[in-house]
Amino acid sequence: MTDQPKSKNIVWHEGCVSNIMREALLKQKGVVLWFTGLSGSGKSTLACALEEELYKKDHACYRLDGDNVRHGLNSDLGFSPEDRTENIRRIGDVAKLFADAGIITMTSFISPYKADRDLVRELMPDARFVEVYAKCSLEEAEKRDPKGLYKKARAGEIKEFTGIDAPYEEPDKPEIVIETDKMEVKEGVEVLMKYLDDGGYLRG
Repeated sequence: MTDQPKSKNIVWHEGCVSNIMREALLKQKGVVLWFTGLSGSGKSTLACALEEELYKKDHACYRLDGDNVRHGLNSDLGFSPEDRTENIRRIGDVAKLFADAGIITMTSFISPYKADRDLVRELMPDARFVEVYAKCSLEEAEKRDPKGLYKKARAGEIKEFTGIDAPYEEPDKPEIVIETDKMEVKEGVEVLMKYLDDGGYLRG
């Protein structure tokens, strides 16, 4: 992953409306909650529920989901280690733009490699990156198997599947850990909302 563009004759153009001005208008602070965890760990479920709760409380928010992004922006990428890195690089830059716009942004990607997640964190200024580890045992995730992917991976129909024949590197020091095999979704959302409130993200 690199933040150095191939084009040389380009200059960043500052706009007339700053991040501070946008956040004052929205009465909140832009932030990226980066949900990571195994397939079936509950990342998307948590992100959806949090988005709904934020919406109910009149906060501008948006959710970027792994599968959804691969239908468009990242439709040219597969699941090799190189493609996974590029997948995260692209969405990291998109998420950064959302945060700069003052939007509370949830991203739910397996993002199995620590190095990729750390590089996205480095993109974000002023504690705007919040790593949320949807912690769930492989046994529980495989038992849930909402998309039938583990079954296909075990049958050899899917190669390089995280947790089966590709690694998942747990976060070392995530800001938030939600043990999704022990905690109800509602409880998880309460933890997330408290973190955002205590951190001042819900106030402009």
